[in-house]
Formats: sequence, C-alpha cells, structure tokens
Amino acid sequence: MGRAAMIIGMITVENLTKRYGDYTAVDDVSFVCRPGQVTGFLGPNGAGKSTTMRIIAGLTPETSGTALVGGRRYRDIPNPATQVGVLLDASAQHAGRTGREILRLSAMTMGLPMRRVDEALAMVSLTDEESGRRVRNYSLGMRQRLGIANALLGDPQMLILDEPANGLDPAGIHWMRTLLRDYADRGGTVLLSSHLLHEIEIVADDIVVIGHGRIVAQGTKQELLAGAGTRVISTNDEALGQALYEAGLHAAPAADGGFTVDAAPVDVGAVALERRIQLIELRPGDGARLEEMFLQLTQRTQRDQRPAPDALSFGGQS
Repeated sequence: MGRAAMIIGMITVENLTKRYGDYTAVDDVSFVCRPGQVTGFLGPNGAGKSTTMRIIAGLTPETSGTALVGGRRYRDIPNPATQVGVLLDASAQHAGRTGREILRLSAMTMGLPMRRVDEALAMVSLTDEESGRRVRNYSLGMRQRLGIANALLGDPQMLILDEPANGLDPAGIHWMRTLLRDYADRGGTVLLSSHLLHEIEIVADDIVVIGHGRIVAQGTKQELLAGAGTRVISTNDEALGQALYEAGLHAAPAADGGFTVDAAPVDVGAVALERRIQLIELRPGDGARLEEMFLQLTQRTQRDQRPAPDALSFGGQS
C-alpha cells in the first residue's frame, strides 16, 4: 500500500487540546490509527475518550491541535459518511422511526441505493421484523446494532466507535468482535473505545491509554503487554521460585499456584529447563493482565471529575 493510500485510510490526531474555561478535557493528545488495524482507546470515565472522538468526528471544535481522517478534517470531507462511519451514542436515534426508516433516510442523504439498507441490516443481523419496529421499542443491544449498521451503510474506509458493545450479550459481543476484525483484515481502519478490557485485548492491534485528558501509554498490544510477563506453574514451585530468583527474574506467587514472572515465556522456560523442573503451564500473562496494566497506568487519574459540557449533552460518557 502506497503512502497516499495509507494517508487516505488513516486517522491522525496531533497535539489535540480541548479546554472549557479553566477545565482541560483533552490535553496535547497525539496518536495514529492505521489501515488494517483496530486501535483500542482505553481510559477511565472522564478521561477524555468521548471528547477526543467527538472532535475527530467534527462534532466538537478543538481548542488547538488537529484531528484528521483520511488527511482531512471531518467537516471538509464531501459526503463524509461514505469515508468514515461514526457511532458515538446508540441512544441518539429517532425513537419514533423504525430501524429501517432511519437507515433509508441515511441512505437518501448519502445518495446510496436502497439495497445498501438491506445489506447493512444483514451485516448486523437485524431481521425484517426487528427493522420494522419503532426504535423506542429496541433494547440497547438492538440500538447498538442499528448504530453500527448506520456507520457501515456508506461502506466507509474508517470506523469510529465509542463503546459499541454496551448492551450486547456475550453472543453479541463475539459477533461485534468478529465483524470489526474482518473489517480491519480487509484494510479498514477502526478506532474503538471500550471499557471492556478483555474485548479490547482480543480484537485490538494497537492500544492507546488516556487518563485525565493525557495519553499515558500507547503502542502495539504486544509492546504494552510485554510487561504483563509470564504465567508459569510447575510440579515443584518451591524449586522453580528459587531458580527464578537465582536467575535474577522477579516472580510473584499467584493465588492459584505458580508464579507471574516479569520476563518473556522463553526466558522462564529456559530457567526451568536448565534446572530440569517440569512445567505444567507456561504462557503469556492472561486477560486480567491488561486490566492490571490499565489500572497501574491510570491509577493517578482514577478520580471523579466534572464532565465536559458536550459530554453532558451527548450521553454523559467520556
């Protein structure tokens, strides 16, 4: 893929800042979302996630810095929904219209053939009966599916989704994960905000962690979880613990046996092999480690904050 094609499909945020009086909601934020990748956007409530995404989507003006989609500001893109699909609040849909009516109006606005409505409904598994209901009668999970259908309607190259798994049951979360992974594997760019850390770990390629409006960590999933270490259990944990200590590796006993070691699995395995200690389990740190990393990185920003004014008017999440 050439440089021009990469820029077309990229979401680029540079030195983005948003202030409301003396309150700074977003503070000098920079990151890039690339084609073919899912970028997970993590942070506690009030961290600035939704404000950042609203700026990218042209709904909130920045104080300084830039947020570009495909090399342009959202408001400068002709027929933007055909380039970038956005879902920021699934409840912000006309309750008196049916799901199909909402998609038909969107298709008309974008100048799309009506067959795209049926295709989008099929993509999110909303049946004819469900799409014929008034949105006021939808569950939150159904509203999420309709919102994702609307985001996909214009066959965009980029997706910006804020907490799209809210209201979905486990089967729905698995469906969404598969849909987004397939979309990225076909070259699409995904910026995904979620508080479901395990889901982010499964689906994301890159991770951006924000706290109190500032980026506290970013990189590939592998880079950020490298510190999550290794989970190891042996037939002789006492001997293994001593061997790891003598090898200079920090090992913390785990509640269910074995250790969590601040080292790569290959290094832990080499120590056990040298001492001829039989291992029962040897693997990278599990999903709980992402939560552990998240809490460690954001512990100084885990506090109640007054939400930005635009967040109050748009569902209250940030």
